[in-house]
Amino acid sequence: MNRAQTTLLALALTLAAPHLGGCEDKASPGAAPTSSALAPAKPKTEASRAFGVEPTGNKVSFVMDAPIEKIFGEAEGAIAGEVFADLEDITKSTGLLKVDLDKLVLYQQKRENEAAAFGERSKSDLQNEHARNWLEIGKDVSEETKGKNRFVELKITKVETDGPKSVLGMQGAERKVVLKVTGDLRLHERTAPKTAKIEATFRFEGDKPVSVAVKTLEPVGVSLEEHDVRPRDTLGKILQKTQEELSTLGKKVSKDAMISLDFTAKAR
Repeated sequence: MNRAQTTLLALALTLAAPHLGGCEDKASPGAAPTSSALAPAKPKTEASRAFGVEPTGNKVSFVMDAPIEKIFGEAEGAIAGEVFADLEDITKSTGLLKVDLDKLVLYQQKRENEAAAFGERSKSDLQNEHARNWLEIGKDVSEETKGKNRFVELKITKVETDGPKSVLGMQGAERKVVLKVTGDLRLHERTAPKTAKIEATFRFEGDKPVSVAVKTLEPVGVSLEEHDVRPRDTLGKILQKTQEELSTLGKKVSKDAMISLDFTAKAR
């Protein structure tokens, strides 16, 4: 190999180095620690009753509000899991919910600049593809990688209320409580604590509880940086953006997703 060929080879290796398999992408500076799947929830008391999430009729949605683009996410029938509710003392309840990101669909509203009006809401197949790449569940990632990132998990660790604690002490076919629920949210292999204000409506047939309908009263903010969700290629590798591209991206993608949940769980 002559000197010119050696120089060209060295240049090619230098340009290719960021994309070689031996190089690891560094996590976002504010990323939460990595973690494995969360342990299943267990009832805290003998009085706890198990409620299983209904596979249909449940929904996860979110809004990401950036200056020139709003992104809406919807995942119908994506929630599974189980809640253990102590109806004698609702603050002793636990649970584990899972959300299947394979069912997530994105929509968008765009405008030319910050002074213009937003256009109609529409779906972009390319944007949906990019979102799946960011989450590392795209078409070209390995099944192992997709398996690690496909599900979002929320484990309830603490329940508080300013109202009555005993649902059994209430009267009527529908008994409603407003709760402050704290738990661990695992998304993209990173777990962070979250708190949500929810409304839980327990339905009874006589003295027998048959189901509970749960919905968030206020959206829960989830940070993309905290869960290391950022621009990636189809294989999950970080895309190297220029400063100008990052500035433009910041006007299109909010740093936080404001998430809402709505589901019904039946007594087992």
